[in-house]
Amino acid sequence: MSNPVLLTLSGSLRAGASNRLLLKEAARLFGPCTHVEGDLNLPLYNGDDEDRIGVPAAVQALADQIAAADAVAISTPEYNKGPSGALKNALDWVSRTDGAPWADKPVAVMSAAAGRAGGERAQMVLRGFMVPFQPRLISGPELHLANSSNEFDDQGQLKSDLYRNTLETLMQKLRAEIGR
Repeated sequence: MSNPVLLTLSGSLRAGASNRLLLKEAARLFGPCTHVEGDLNLPLYNGDDEDRIGVPAAVQALADQIAAADAVAISTPEYNKGPSGALKNALDWVSRTDGAPWADKPVAVMSAAAGRAGGERAQMVLRGFMVPFQPRLISGPELHLANSSNEFDDQGQLKSDLYRNTLETLMQKLRAEIGR
């Protein structure tokens, strides 16, 4: 596939978040593609609201983006030893849509956090959250970007060869998984 669609989902809603920077770097290292950034700024899931008004348009749009993507990269911060609430909420909402958009989708997960473990626990929990959806999760290499606010240069690229090489390998594996 010469120009695949890569959807990126940041568990942090902040515009300048290191998880967003990491995903932009992931898209660059992924290679030629159509890069789409998903929006996880969704209303909180509430079954009563779903019964009353159905699936919100923003949720359906996200589910449609997932279904249309050739591959998905997700990056999560670590909030209280787990993924962000915004990311979990988005996963819960998308699970309520028709069509199982995650099924058999190539997915790479990564994390960026201020702490020295780089969001390792959050990434492990996120992998568990993904199991019911049955995507093709890339098993590694795992990328846990520690001290993340200090790991990008002025152009938004990773400073460390170790992190950059790990991310490049992960993106090469994600790209290769598209053709399987």
